[in-house]
Amino acid sequence: MKLSTKGRYGLRAMLDLAAHAPDGRQSIQQIAERQEMSVSYLEHLFSLLRKAGLVRSVKGAQGGYMLARGADRMRVGDVLRALEGDLTLVEDPPADAPEADALSRCIRRLVWDALDERLNRLVDGITLEELAREQLALEGRNHSMFHI
Repeated sequence: MKLSTKGRYGLRAMLDLAAHAPDGRQSIQQIAERQEMSVSYLEHLFSLLRKAGLVRSVKGAQGGYMLARGADRMRVGDVLRALEGDLTLVEDPPADAPEADALSRCIRRLVWDALDERLNRLVDGITLEELAREQLALEGRNHSMFHI
């Protein structure tokens, strides 16, 4: 599986939001400047993230976006699925396809399904809070802004 720009940039933008505004909001412009991304592309990504219930928009002069729930409850898998869809590596073949033979079923169960399970467990085991803490630590910044 190869993640698209949507998944990679969307995760960066969500991490930026978690690190810079854990309890508040940030404008698309602020995130775009820090991440050196296009404002229009970020607007598209945040529209998808809002529809998935991961961010909320706040209107007005002090408006922007904020996480829909705490960074400690927002998983990398949530973000990637909202932007990429299903994280399955190999699609199931039709029942009448040649891939439905015993050898292919064996490979599917022992390789593709096992990889899918491990990938999903990995991305669902990492929260935005963990990523934000790591980012702030790498930057040498205080990470006590997160409530535990």
